[in-house]
Amino acid sequence: MTPDAIALMLVSMLVLWGGLGAAIVNIVRFKGPEPTESMRDL
Repeated sequence: MTPDAIALMLVSMLVLWGGLGAAIVNIVRFKGPEPTESMRDL
């Protein structure tokens, strides 16, 4: 693999895993009230 390909792979992995980590932190730190029912018509 060329150095350019390795760098692009590392950047994409950082974006994907960073987004996953940020989502997990956001879910864990959420302190709001839980909804009793959803108002969705499916």
